[in-house]
Amino acid sequence: MSGKLTTHVLDISKGLPAKNLKIELWRLGPERSLIKIVSTNSDGRVDAPLLAEGQVESGEYELVFYVADYFREQSVGVGETPFLDKVPIRFGIADTNSHYHVPLLVAPGGYSTYRGS
Repeated sequence: MSGKLTTHVLDISKGLPAKNLKIELWRLGPERSLIKIVSTNSDGRVDAPLLAEGQVESGEYELVFYVADYFREQSVGVGETPFLDKVPIRFGIADTNSHYHVPLLVAPGGYSTYRGS
């Protein structure tokens, strides 16, 4: 069995999936390197794993969620200097055979995450 990395985003101010939210995946280490840029679909998920089976390496990663852009598209008044602009979530992958699921629950004034399944 090989591991994978997935995510999804829920807009808890509306109680709905966050559609068309830009996400960057970075590999951290001696140098920070961009792995990919994706956007969420109508279910608040991305269409394929961020890292599929065979692509998962142990180490530190960062997901960057462009939440202010999303809320602006939803006509939510976040202003020119929003409280939350980009939400970075740094996490480690130790077991390359495990499924790492990193969801984001977000509203204009706060967010939460956890290791899902």
